[in-house]
Amino acid sequence: MPTEQLIPNPPPCVQLSTQEGYDRWAAIYDSDGNPLIALEEPQVDAALGDVTGRRVLDVGCGTGRHALRLAAAGANVDAIDFSEGMLAKARMKPGSEKVRFQAHDLAQPLPFPDGHFDFVICGLVIDHIANLHGLFSEMGRVCRPEGKIVISVMHPAMMLRGVQARFHDPETGSEVRPASEPNQLSDYVMAAVGARLTIRNLTEHAVDEALAQRLERARRYVGWPLLLMMTLSPA
Repeated sequence: MPTEQLIPNPPPCVQLSTQEGYDRWAAIYDSDGNPLIALEEPQVDAALGDVTGRRVLDVGCGTGRHALRLAAAGANVDAIDFSEGMLAKARMKPGSEKVRFQAHDLAQPLPFPDGHFDFVICGLVIDHIANLHGLFSEMGRVCRPEGKIVISVMHPAMMLRGVQARFHDPETGSEVRPASEPNQLSDYVMAAVGARLTIRNLTEHAVDEALAQRLERARRYVGWPLLLMMTLSPA
């Protein structure tokens, strides 16, 4: 009878608060080879379209991967995050002077007036949000009635595989998991409806062979829905 090969003294899995987890992740976030990011960024760009001259808010901006790209494309960008580690990385990058970065906890109301932005983006954030209705309502409040809100998130189906936001600490070898919320697809849909936002588009995206060939980490997820995208607008 075959026996399972065990690794002696495997590194522990470390559970941290969302903020502390992302502060620690910041050092390697941009070089981590995350297949979810590779799948997500083209979808965000397609959903936004031309951003030239547009006011854009990046909610949960992390290391500035969306904010800096959009500013370089001609957008007028504000970007917020509660991880000082992530913001420090963002502010060190070329082009950061074009973005207004600020620290902000998304559990609090957004620090902007009503209808201030043409586009609001929230990339790979809402699986860490307990009060979805509050955040969706705030994103709708600061978005112009003619604008749109583009949201991306790890597909809830990934939790069936025991997958959540995580990284391996290169110093300790431990798997580190920032706290996540077990939100389901219906939770996201009902948060949008409850916030009186119109769902303009809802799409699910799986890893294909082309992505698996580019990123070996993606191969284990081929055929599984990895990404959920939502495009909303104020009702």
